[in-house]
Order: sequence, then structure tokens, then C-alpha cells
Amino acid sequence: MLNAKIRKSLQTIVGPERLIDAPEDLLAYSYDAFVEEMTPELVLLPESTAEVSAIMAIAHHEGIPVTARGAGTSICGASVPIRGGIVLSLTRMDRILAVSTPNRYCIVQPGVVNGDLQARLAKEGFFYPPDPGSYMASTIGGNVAQNAGGPRCLKYGVTVDYVLSLEVVLPSGEVIRFGSRNVKDVTGYRLSSLFCGSEGTLGIVTEITLRVVPLPEASRTILAVYNDLDATAATVADVIGSGILPAALELMDKTVVNAVEDSAGIGLPRHAEGLLLIEVDGVEEAVEKEMRTIVEKARAHGAQEVIEARTAAERDNLWTARRSAYGVFARLAPDCIVEDATVPVSHVPDMIRHIREIADRYRLRIGILAHAGDGNMHPLIATDTRDKQQWQRVEAANREIFEKAMTYNGTLSGEHGIGLAKTDYLPMALNDATRDFMAKIKQCVDPQGILNPGKFV
Repeated sequence: MLNAKIRKSLQTIVGPERLIDAPEDLLAYSYDAFVEEMTPELVLLPESTAEVSAIMAIAHHEGIPVTARGAGTSICGASVPIRGGIVLSLTRMDRILAVSTPNRYCIVQPGVVNGDLQARLAKEGFFYPPDPGSYMASTIGGNVAQNAGGPRCLKYGVTVDYVLSLEVVLPSGEVIRFGSRNVKDVTGYRLSSLFCGSEGTLGIVTEITLRVVPLPEASRTILAVYNDLDATAATVADVIGSGILPAALELMDKTVVNAVEDSAGIGLPRHAEGLLLIEVDGVEEAVEKEMRTIVEKARAHGAQEVIEARTAAERDNLWTARRSAYGVFARLAPDCIVEDATVPVSHVPDMIRHIREIADRYRLRIGILAHAGDGNMHPLIATDTRDKQQWQRVEAANREIFEKAMTYNGTLSGEHGIGLAKTDYLPMALNDATRDFMAKIKQCVDPQGILNPGKFV
């Protein structure tokens, strides 16, 4: 598809040093953190909106598939170039263009790493709340494409809640801007909500204006240890149902805890059937009062021990345990599938029971990790896709997990997206009319279907 003339035109835009076509180098762009892969014909590394626009103009004219990519941390296959073509890696567009704390916004390019932005803002006493588990590697552009969440999103909201404006290159190469630097702006359609979470199927984001907020005055973190997983889950429903909104409320079951300990030796209690990592932040007096109530509820539901992080180092140690869970669980087998079915918080105990029953019935090693405070369940399935019989059991188990979530008015994805992983399950959550409407939007914006083809729409 990419003949010598097209390659030469593309090389003219980015230069030979930012055009990758060696087979061994292309392999690095053929996969993300999901189990599918496809090698692109070419990888380009643009450094400006103008270069992205020029590339898309050629791709549009020639009908070449284009898949935008950030750090490749997607765990739903969203950045896999399933139809080959061009991968547009945006990691060179990594500048923080402006930080205006008096006006509470920052402007960044899509290749800025979330953790780097957090470090920059912290120097000025501010932060950007969305914090996906991969925040030390994942890019803001990827976070926007997937509408990423994270532990803090229980209290603070997800990526779309912080996107003030976007600069986007359309499939035709045309550059559009929408939104502004103002928190209040109802001028026309709120297009940021359409593009945020669109997984690169509508346009390529080249500049992002984000709302930022002051760092909280105080923060406290505890680890509640349980001998019963049902009691662990019941505490979650009780805390949220009481009206308290922690900054984070994370759940880990025994399988995950022991996987973390086997790998990292952080000091988590191996005997625990369930752990809750709870963080409260805000004004000192309110933090003290809320944490006291949370501890009382934890003990009332049978917590055997409540451990408070007394220092920043102890707090970081607890969060290291939580954030490393996916990585260490992935060491248990050649492949690790991470789902994120989400249910109303009151049904978290029910979903945990169902997941455990499904794991036993299908003879699968499934660890349960959850942003439990907002009902976002992350079953971690250690598997080997080369074992066809086992993979069939994994697929059947996944389907049952999603079906159970739907019975509780849940959803297929709370933050990971659809990508390749959950396209077949879409009819569970969206009726024919809704899917047709999404297809009409795609057809209107991308009539040739060249942007991230083969995905959920």
C-alpha cells in the first residue's frame, strides 16, 4: 500500500531520522498491553501539529490507515494497528507549553507523560487529578484518547472532567480547535466530550488544555486488613453509602496481595483475604473527622487491623503495592488480561462474589483488584493465549463477568476503553440505534474509515 512515492512524500515531512521502517523496529509498535498484535508498514514520529496535518492529508488522499500511539500502555488493544498502515507515534510532541496556576490551567502536547506533568505542577502547589495506574509512563494524549481514570478519580473525576480545550487534526488533515481556557464555556457543542474517549477514531489530538487544582492541605492514608473478602467489599459500600467521599478507596484480594509480595516484598499481610487502601484529603479538620469515621466502619465490618501511613515514605510504600499489582500479576503467566467492568457501588460485594465463583468454575487464576469506591472492578486473569482450551475458558469467563455487570446496571468499561478487547460485547451495553448513531458520527468525520480502523466503531 505504501509505495516508494508515498514513502518519499512522508519522509519529506518528518525527515529520515523520524521515519521507522526496519522490520525489527516496527515490531515495537505492533502491540500494546493487550494480547493482540499487528505490525504496521511504517512508523512516523511527528514533532508538530503541522507535521501531523501534512501526514494526514497524504493518508486521506491515499486511503492509508493511521493509528495514533502514545506510550503503548493501553490494555484493551486500542493502539494496535490492526489494519497495518501507518503508526503515528506522538511521543516526540512532549512539551508542557504553559502552566497558569492563577487561572488554573495548563497546556500540553499529547506526548507529555502524566507523571512528568504531576511533578511540574507540584512545584507550584497544584496537581492534575486523573492518575491512571500507568501514570509514570502513559501520556496525556493517550489518557485523553481513552478517557483515563485512576484511584483519585473516585473523588476528583476522570480525564474528560479536566479537558478545557483540544486542538485536533481531522482525517482530512484539517486542524480544528474547540473549547477554551475557561472553566465555564458553553459555546456550541461540547466536543471535548466527544473526542475524549474516542480512542483515536475521530481525530488526532495535538494540543490539550487541562484544568488543574490546588494540592490539598492535608492527606491521610490507611490500610485495612480483613480475613473475609465479603466484609472487605461491604465496608466499601458502607463508606460510600454514608456520604463520605475518599480521595481513593482501593481493594485487593489475597491472590493479588501474594503476587505483590512474591515479587516486591513490600510487607503486605499475606494472610489477608482482602485489603482496603483508603486515602482522604482536604482541609485538616475534615480529613481527621472523615478518617475517624472510616476507621470505625472498617472495624465494624471486621477489619482485623488498620494500619496508618505515618510518613510520606510509608504512604508511598502502600501506593507502590497498589500500583505495581498489574505488573507483578502479569509475571504469573505468559499473558495477563485486565478487565474493568463497573457496577454501582452498592453491588460491589455481589460482583466480587460472582467473580470468585466464575474463577472457580472455569478453573482460572483470577485476582481481584478494584477502584472499589466507584465500583470499577479489575479482575486480573493470568493465562496463556497459546493454550487454546484455557483461552476459551478465559473468553467465556469474561463474557459472564460483563453479563453480571449488566444485570446490576453496570458498564463494560470504567476507564480502560473498548479497543479490540470488548468490541464483541458492545451489544450488551449499547442498543442497535445507539451503535448506529456512533457509526454515523464516525462516517461523518472519517468517511474513509482510515483512523484507527477495526476498533469499536
